Amino acid sequence: MQADELSSLLESELSGLAWSTQPNDLVQFGQDWTRFHQSNASVVFFPNDVEEVQKIIQVANQCDCVVIPSGGRTGYSAGAVATKGEWIISMVRFNQITEFNPIDQTVRVGAGVITEQLQHFATEQGLFYPVDFASSGSSHIAGNIATNAGGIRVLRYGLTRDYVLGLTVVTGAGEILKLNNGLVKNASGLDFRHLFIGSEGILGVVVEAEIKLIKTPPNQAVMLLALSSLEAVMSVFALARKSLLLSSFEFFSDRSLHRVMQHRGFENPFEALHPFYVLLEFDDDEEAAMQVFESGMEAGWVTDGIIAQSIDQAQQLWQYREGISESIAHFTPYKNDISVKISRVPEFMQQLEDVLAAEYPDFETIWFGHIGDGNLHLNILKPENMETTEFKQQCEKVNEHVYGLIATFEGSISAEHGVGLIKKPFLPYSKSAEEIKLMQAVKQVFDPKGVLNRGKVVDCE
Repeated sequence: MQADELSSLLESELSGLAWSTQPNDLVQFGQDWTRFHQSNASVVFFPNDVEEVQKIIQVANQCDCVVIPSGGRTGYSAGAVATKGEWIISMVRFNQITEFNPIDQTVRVGAGVITEQLQHFATEQGLFYPVDFASSGSSHIAGNIATNAGGIRVLRYGLTRDYVLGLTVVTGAGEILKLNNGLVKNASGLDFRHLFIGSEGILGVVVEAEIKLIKTPPNQAVMLLALSSLEAVMSVFALARKSLLLSSFEFFSDRSLHRVMQHRGFENPFEALHPFYVLLEFDDDEEAAMQVFESGMEAGWVTDGIIAQSIDQAQQLWQYREGISESIAHFTPYKNDISVKISRVPEFMQQLEDVLAAEYPDFETIWFGHIGDGNLHLNILKPENMETTEFKQQCEKVNEHVYGLIATFEGSISAEHGVGLIKKPFLPYSKSAEEIKLMQAVKQVFDPKGVLNRGKVVDCE
């Protein structure tokens, strides 16, 4: 659409709505945390209510314009980037938390509520919202829903999906749907709510959600262990799971720790460097924790360890894990967010290490992940003197080997970041041709003209 056509449309069909065509806004709201695509949005809308969202989508259908929902823009798969003059719908004004129900322990939240905002609200009510990750201070609830976000406590508490009791969405056809109405039990036919969770904005725009809160857990203890080898990671996990009620079991490599220390100016938590580390969070039980530590030492798996003695120290230990993504962001990392069955993690990691040694000999690779749920984050750092386009092309070539291995292990090319643009070419490594056709058919039902997030996840045609 030409600029004069867009201007005429904004004045006639979409008058009264808040929007911007300022270059800075188009760039800011037209990209996410990936940096492999140039932002090229035409306009950014800032709707105030569901009817305004519906109006934008209805007009987009009339003129065959593509609309991209935009939240906190913390994604890593280019699922919310505008590359072809698309319209952006920013949900920043849907930032209210309303209708807390102390009996049902539920709360109604707007799409633009920040994850950390909901966490604090839950705490104020004496309750707990357990979905948590490094971007919780900027990610939006609707974005979490769109990718079925997981994070650091999936091991104990599950994914975003497990806390969504109701949704209000505007479909690609411009219809407003209210799904499940906050019910715990509902066997009245298909539950479309679960289609929209994890759909990455290709079926509809999440406007509002009803979220379940839970009882505050007991005091949590935090322990950081240094490990002798990759094989020791799962051995320690099995040992810890028998003795402790785990909330988190996070893994990272020596390179990850080095990057965090360098970026934030932290001291080494131990006297020496070790090849691998795991961070455990669990219901406070000092005796059981010491048993895990001592048994791990005797077996040769654990080489050193720290049990936090205060809340401040626990928070500091978490920073060694949570600071990894921030510490490597300026390298424009190529991120692989992959998963296999928990029982197959050791074998998979060993074979993947061989692939990385062969295919990435000149690139620095940063490992970390949620080992307790089979989710690994593999980050390849761009050399300073290499062009971004060339770097991306080289990584995509290697993906054929990495994702081929994932297919062999019947794993997923995306555990929690979504598919977006970055991983769409590799979707057949996780989904059969029949599944992809059904995904396209489902999109056709909810978005018959393909106006929502066209080109992401699956092709419309």
